[in-house]
Amino acid sequence: MANRDIVAIGTSAGGFEALLFLAKGFHKDFPASILVTIHLPLQFRSSLDEMLTRAGPLPATFANGGEVKKNGRIYIAPPGRHLLIDGEQLSLGTGPRENNARPAIDPMLRSVAVCCGNRAVGVVLTGTLGDGASGLWAINQAGGLTVVQDPKDAAFPEMPQTALRRMDPDHVAALQDMPKLLHSLVHQPAGTPIAVPDNLRYEVEIARSGRASSMNGVDWFGARSTLTCPDCGGLMWELKDGALSRFRCHVGHAYTEETFTSVLTSA
Repeated sequence: MANRDIVAIGTSAGGFEALLFLAKGFHKDFPASILVTIHLPLQFRSSLDEMLTRAGPLPATFANGGEVKKNGRIYIAPPGRHLLIDGEQLSLGTGPRENNARPAIDPMLRSVAVCCGNRAVGVVLTGTLGDGASGLWAINQAGGLTVVQDPKDAAFPEMPQTALRRMDPDHVAALQDMPKLLHSLVHQPAGTPIAVPDNLRYEVEIARSGRASSMNGVDWFGARSTLTCPDCGGLMWELKDGALSRFRCHVGHAYTEETFTSVLTSA
């Protein structure tokens, strides 16, 4: 039986320091691919790949579409594109923003759930608002493992707190314990494959191209609300991921309940 061979990490505020710490702690023979989404503005040309490569034994690069993933490498979502995975290949999505971000964490985690569910480990680190909770829920539903940074240990606790409110992760750990924990998890045999719901595949395609979303398309897995999208003014549907409520419009813009409330109160 194959081991868990893909680790997907999402972070936001405070994430640079957290990622550098993890990179330093990874083993040089880490037997899994590592996907990273950190919220970066489109105009920001980061040297994060060079910084992570210098920090530890694993090479880090901004992901390229069509690239075949390899174990022992760190792939970072480039500014302005969702980092997705399709089989053994990485894909860069041009679909709408989620939680006011592209790249966003939830699309990456959903694509990992669809592609590799039982082989996956999803991780949410420090950050604000609620990006990542829905994606962790998807990985859990697909048979993967979920890890959340202890909010008391996070530079910005809101994102881990939201994940903990919305689901029961397999592990809650301080950052200093994460390298050892992840090393242990990727050496475990993958669980039994679980069929993923069609709506997850649909939402991954929205993140990939934006072409899957339409008013009739969203009706089959969401309930029409009276709310309008802050991005485009379109009607929004309420979607349920267990205890998590979130919203998506007919164009494809998506918000967690926390992010949507934050946008409304700041307008």
